[in-house]
Amino acid sequence: VQLQASGGGLVQPGGSLRLSCQASGIIYSVHDMGWYRQAPGKQRELVAVASRDGSTNYGDSVKGRFTISRDNIKNTIYLQMNSLKPEETAVFYCYARIRPRIWDGMSDYWGQGTLVTVSS
Repeated sequence: VQLQASGGGLVQPGGSLRLSCQASGIIYSVHDMGWYRQAPGKQRELVAVASRDGSTNYGDSVKGRFTISRDNIKNTIYLQMNSLKPEETAVFYCYARIRPRIWDGMSDYWGQGTLVTVSS
């Protein structure tokens, strides 16, 4: 199983950016998918999670500005980020809870991280 994240880059304060993350490989079922981020010198924190049934959960600091969505056919999640702030410069990691084969248990898989820099 691999998670491939994309969409990071440089954006000005107040700007928007959209991240994508696709799970691929041997996959029987995908459950929760989401995003975490880690700013320099800080702990990794939850950004947003989307369950298979479509329910979502957001970190308090991004509510109302970020939107997570997923395409269950493509095993892909998206994170639309609006009104970005300089202090949100961080590496964003996608993750997914996946059952690779029908007889496997569920495991958490992580993408390689994509850097989002918010700066003028």
